[in-house]
Amino acid sequence: QLQLVESGGGLVQAGDSLRLSCAASGRTFTRYIMGWFRQAPGKDREFVAAISWSGDTTSYADSVKGRFAISRDNAKNTVYLQMNSLKPEDTAVYYCAVRWGDSVRTSDGEYAYWGQGTQVTVSS
Repeated sequence: QLQLVESGGGLVQAGDSLRLSCAASGRTFTRYIMGWFRQAPGKDREFVAAISWSGDTTSYADSVKGRFAISRDNAKNTVYLQMNSLKPEDTAVYYCAVRWGDSVRTSDGEYAYWGQGTQVTVSS
């Protein structure tokens, strides 16, 4: 089993930055992919970014490319999402997720473990 706890959300203005963190505990000795997804009110959950175990492979949604950066620290079992130039349309609950293995995937159905989510609100 694996537990995930996100932090770092909040209320910011358009153009500001935030850094989300997600700490994993439990079965952390197995290689796993870490991803970020988000869900805005009335919308489906969507992929944001994902990173491989080694960190050398990343994937981003087109809507966040060039503004968001995903990274991880395996010594701390933590993944980060640096969000810059935030826009009101980035407002959502952001979820951290894990899938076992080495292949980065963008479908939420591929991820087995999920955090509770952290709210990000961007005002215009």
